[in-house]
Parts: sequence; C-alpha cells; structure tokens
Amino acid sequence: MIPAELRRALEIETGDEVILYFEDGELRLYTHAMAIERAQEFVRKYIPEGVNLADELIADRRREAAQEEAEAREWRLRNRAGKAAAE
Repeated sequence: MIPAELRRALEIETGDEVILYFEDGELRLYTHAMAIERAQEFVRKYIPEGVNLADELIADRRREAAQEEAEAREWRLRNRAGKAAAE
C-alpha cells in the first residue's frame, strides 16, 4: 500500500497502476505518465533539433509503399509478357 501523502504528491488515484523499479539499492516508483516522460527525455537527446519523428516515419513509409507498388507493377508486366509468350 502506498501512503496517501505519497499518492497525492504523485497524483496517483486508488487503483492506478504504477511501475516499481529497483536499481542501485533503491526502489523507484513511477506513474505511467512519468515513465513516458522519462523515456521521451532520453530519446530526445538523440533527435536533431527540428526533426519530427512522426513525419520521418510517414515519409519513410510512403517511400516504401511507392517502391512496393513499383515492384508489383514490374512483376505484373513480367507475368503478362511470360503468359503472352507461352500462348
């Protein structure tokens, strides 16, 4: 059970899930929001200023989709040519 004073300080309500982490002889308690914020701060160090990862991901996926479509189109053309030669 987490003492009421600590729950209030961490803005934890009864029934909320928390993350307990044991490191260097210390027990650390995080809310999900705190864990997400901590992870974002860690990752932010490796992302250049002005880069939006969501935009980068979307752009990458669009390039991949265009490449997949080009490959599918090429495959269809080869299959048609092969069928025509067989007939």
